[in-house]
Amino acid sequence: MRRGPLAAVVLVAVVGIAAAAGAALTWWMTSRQAIVLAAGTALTPPRAVADFELTDHRGEAFTKASLRGRWNLLFTGFTHCPDICPATLALLAELDRRLPAGSVQLIFLSVDPERDTPEVIAAYVAHFGPRLVGATGARAEIESLTADLGLAQVRNPGVGSDYTVDHSTALVLIDPKARIAGYFTPPHDIGLLAADLAGLDRRKR
Repeated sequence: MRRGPLAAVVLVAVVGIAAAAGAALTWWMTSRQAIVLAAGTALTPPRAVADFELTDHRGEAFTKASLRGRWNLLFTGFTHCPDICPATLALLAELDRRLPAGSVQLIFLSVDPERDTPEVIAAYVAHFGPRLVGATGARAEIESLTADLGLAQVRNPGVGSDYTVDHSTALVLIDPKARIAGYFTPPHDIGLLAADLAGLDRRKR
């Protein structure tokens, strides 16, 4: 049966709409695929970070909103840490040099608020890189946030201010929607870690 000109136009339009819808569906599904990490473990699905109120090393508010709009990599520690913390911050500083400027926010969250004031943290993170963000706050806020992130810390008794803190050493990956997206546990391969983070920055946000 022969189709008239109008039927042909309608058919072409229907085919075009179907193709566009298929392309849109493919993009929608691809953009929501779980991330794949060569150097870490992705959390599927990502889990929203609870609200919190801290202070950064500049004395400004650091909240859940501070995590939005970019990928974040968070590490907990304390400035009196003799080994793991400086080694990990040196790793973060190297990551900062390998990644596009500002593509990933690198955060050092102190779990020792009694000694680590914003001023102390500012001097500490400055030794490692100009873009590292330090954060601290009330102990209750820190403990609530670290528990929400799946991290732990235990203060070991000492004399006066001479004490240490055992803490989780994982790096927490937080996505641009302020959701926990994955974890990197030591030992870290700087090449694989940098490649993972560079790949994430190219994903649709």
